[in-house]
Amino acid sequence: MDTLKKYQKIIEEILTEYIKIPYANRQLEIKLIIDRTATHYIVMTLGWEREERVHGCIIHIEIIDGKIWIQRDGTEYGIANELVAAGIPKDKIVLAFHPEDVRQYTDFAIA
Repeated sequence: MDTLKKYQKIIEEILTEYIKIPYANRQLEIKLIIDRTATHYIVMTLGWEREERVHGCIIHIEIIDGKIWIQRDGTEYGIANELVAAGIPKDKIVLAFHPEDVRQYTDFAIA
């Protein structure tokens, strides 16, 4: 299996587990949006919380030039840690939600 397919498989497996976690508020749902061609993976929450509309991105991942770019991570544990635990090297993961000058202080790729 080539690297891109491997990364796609790992990302999809991890994010599929996230959408199985039920919300206490039954009017909110979690959606997994996958664009394999453009290699975008998004976990969103949407619905109603009392009288307020909820529509937001929890996780947004892209694969760019052979690296996994985490654009948004709204998880407690950190999606990057789960990717590493699944076998993806830290030097292939970019924490894009941090400015580039901050990334150098993480154990992950700068770009």
